[in-house]
Amino acid sequence: MAKDRRSARRRCQVMSGNVAKLKPKQEEAIAALLTNRTVEDAARAVKITPRTLHRWLNETDFDAAYRRARRAAFGQCVARMQQASSAAVSVMLKILADPSAPAAARLRAADLIVTHSAKSIEMEDVEARLAELERNAGFPKAGRLC
Repeated sequence: MAKDRRSARRRCQVMSGNVAKLKPKQEEAIAALLTNRTVEDAARAVKITPRTLHRWLNETDFDAAYRRARRAAFGQCVARMQQASSAAVSVMLKILADPSAPAAARLRAADLIVTHSAKSIEMEDVEARLAELERNAGFPKAGRLC
């Protein structure tokens, strides 16, 4: 059990960044909030009262560390989706090209391909316009959005 807590604390430290102001139990609570369905379940996992955890959530340092940890966890989800996007496009193209696939499935695949292609062009256009505005305003060169 103690090993699990240390492991959870280490994960939380990595995800939340600067945790020097947090107590070890608060670090555990952040990890529990990320892995449990409710605040009550998270409190139970860390062996504190839900009231204590709700109070911590209203503290600036705890809330900031929790938000950083949530952003890091969400970033991992986004990265996984991006990695899977090539396979998803392959599936859509196979359905689109399969004459034995139901017409509704082929139509849906076609619609998704066209819609997402149009969105990507729009995003590239916006990115180019933003880069031009930043250049004209004298901002340093920024990385690509996509």
